[in-house]
Amino acid sequence: MNHSNRNKNIVFLSTSLPRECGIATFTQDLLDEFTKLQGFNKPHVIAMNNNGNYRYTDQVMREINQHQLSDYIDAAEEINQSDTDLLVIQHEFGIYGGESGEYLLQFTERLHVPYVAIFHTVLTNPTPKQHEIITRIAAGSVKVVTMAQSTVDDLISVYHINASKIAFIHHGVPFVKTSTRAELKTQYKFGERKILSTFGFLSPGKGIEYAIEAMSGVVKQHPDALYIIWGKTHPVVKQETGEVYRQKLTGLVHELGLVNNVLFVDKLLTQEEVIESLVMSDIYMTPYLGKDQAVSGTLAYGVGYGRVIISTPYRYAQEMLADGRGLLAEFRDSASLEACILELLDNPAKVRDMEQRTQALGSTMMWSEVAKTYAAIFQDKIALSKPAGRSVI
Repeated sequence: MNHSNRNKNIVFLSTSLPRECGIATFTQDLLDEFTKLQGFNKPHVIAMNNNGNYRYTDQVMREINQHQLSDYIDAAEEINQSDTDLLVIQHEFGIYGGESGEYLLQFTERLHVPYVAIFHTVLTNPTPKQHEIITRIAAGSVKVVTMAQSTVDDLISVYHINASKIAFIHHGVPFVKTSTRAELKTQYKFGERKILSTFGFLSPGKGIEYAIEAMSGVVKQHPDALYIIWGKTHPVVKQETGEVYRQKLTGLVHELGLVNNVLFVDKLLTQEEVIESLVMSDIYMTPYLGKDQAVSGTLAYGVGYGRVIISTPYRYAQEMLADGRGLLAEFRDSASLEACILELLDNPAKVRDMEQRTQALGSTMMWSEVAKTYAAIFQDKIALSKPAGRSVI
């Protein structure tokens, strides 16, 4: 039977909403775009579960208990016997079971269906186990995807993956139609204040304390400046240490007398609220502490909406803010952050130029465009893949 003209069936292996996880959001955004593309049936998800009791929609075809090895084996067998044309694996070490997520190998090495691996973390100095996992996943894949140009070289030099197997695709950004910056400031009752912001799950690695300390100097020259920290504490952090980090930050705000210049919005933001928080911002900040971070979804969103960005020089920020798209401050250095903020607040013409430069790149990162790139790769690999492991009699 000739199946070449029928719609293709794609399955994602990933965390899935309503689990509070950036990869779950990434997968949902990509999946939603695929429902609009010709040539594909509505994709499904095999949901990685961390013992949470989630109320999944019917797009989830089955679950895998992260720490139950037999679930991986059973899921692989189910996929092999299904009409799945291609499996897409969202890879992040922490969402799979075993040392560094090694249980995933029991799944991939039993698959007869072709798969694409999307690597959300590419480490320059992996442990031997992490190195083994990435190289074995890549070896069995028909394509691997990375979301930063800088990590392409790492996949080749550190993990010895053939360059022809690697695709660089920008992190997608959802399109949400919003009011203007001025209208949103009025709507949120911020008037004409200069808004600086950070959004995402709160955790100690975000370096928010240095941005708060920077505001102490900024407000002496710009007393109307307001730094808004949008988002709830990361679920894993909250489970392990409660609200210790948030309490440390709020204590610092009071200590520095910044209660009128720093605002915490302690909630899980809707997609619309995330985009509105960005659109109303004059400056977006990611003062992160980890210098090797290869991808940041929040920074990608900031670029996608053409914000002027101040960041510490982790790998993804260096790449995305090149060519005048933002400013880089030193790690763990509030004075450096303060200098960058003042440079922008004191120079509106520079801000306008940076916004134009950033928007030029950001316009290419909307999910509607990014999904087309994925779709072309998926169609190509499905067409080239033989029905391995299936009877032809």
